Amino acid sequence: MRLAILAVVVVLGAGTLGFSLIFHVRPLQALFDTVTVVSTLGYRQVPDTTGEEVFVIALILLGVSTVLYAFGVVLEALLEGGLRDLFGRRRMERKIAGMSGHVIVCGWGRVGRAIADNLGSDQELVVVDTDPVRVAEVPFPTVLGDATDDAVLEEAGIQRCRALVAAVSSDADNLYLTLSGRTLRPDLFIVARARIASSEDKLLRAGANRVVNPQAIGGARMAAFVLQPHVTEFLDVVMHGTDVEFRLEEVELTPGSPIGGQTLRDAHVRDRTGALVLALRDPHGAFTTNPPPETVMQAGHILIAIGTPTQLAALENLVAGGQLGDGGMPRKASAP
Repeated sequence: MRLAILAVVVVLGAGTLGFSLIFHVRPLQALFDTVTVVSTLGYRQVPDTTGEEVFVIALILLGVSTVLYAFGVVLEALLEGGLRDLFGRRRMERKIAGMSGHVIVCGWGRVGRAIADNLGSDQELVVVDTDPVRVAEVPFPTVLGDATDDAVLEEAGIQRCRALVAAVSSDADNLYLTLSGRTLRPDLFIVARARIASSEDKLLRAGANRVVNPQAIGGARMAAFVLQPHVTEFLDVVMHGTDVEFRLEEVELTPGSPIGGQTLRDAHVRDRTGALVLALRDPHGAFTTNPPPETVMQAGHILIAIGTPTQLAALENLVAGGQLGDGGMPRKASAP
């Protein structure tokens, strides 16, 4: 379409210039004469010289063929949905440009689909894949291209996203993708997929925060169902189910939190929120499971708690410094 439009513009420009130089008419009149000739509406005067006749004949033949070509290209685009796809892509690009705090999932295979299903409908996603057929089936904003290309990651909003998931089929591509993501965003949280065990250490060294081997995790889950089926199923339901009241949640203790430097007993976490703190993780990554009441909470600690959605919301409010109403419900501070 760009080529066809450019050809029409060139013909109109050449015709206008020719009429101005040969027939010595004003530029606007020359453009008018060119349009009437190219559109086969006729010509307002009879050429006086052989040169003028040759010019008009050439302009008619070249102009009409160019306009017919451009018309055919536009018609083909309309019939094949090219314009619809073009405008749809523009809308998609504008939507992605306005997103922030989203997750970029690279690879829309079985693993990518499972990741999207488990992230839930509340998390914004952008999917990157090289297959146009698979991209057309994605119910989320998409970018068609090679995820190892920095420009593709930039188009997906890597500078504004909260996490990058490298889940393409090749470990080598996931390794390169991890390196690219870490280079573009040194602070980005990256989860990478590994097909073979020997790739896990390489991906970690390349900058992945977490490496997941789906085959190994699948085998571990199957073994857990054999050994402890009820415990395993309960954990699955608590983490991903929708038919139980309790949930597992992680809450980060940020600098400036009012309970920073206090013990679990002094902060009265259980009494004030109803949530049960199952574990603490310090900034170095070490876990303290079933922490005793004397455990001191510091900035950078991650509280892993279980409770109802209301209790977990109250815990987040307490950590953030909000007030709690009756029953541990978060309460906004009243105006002075």
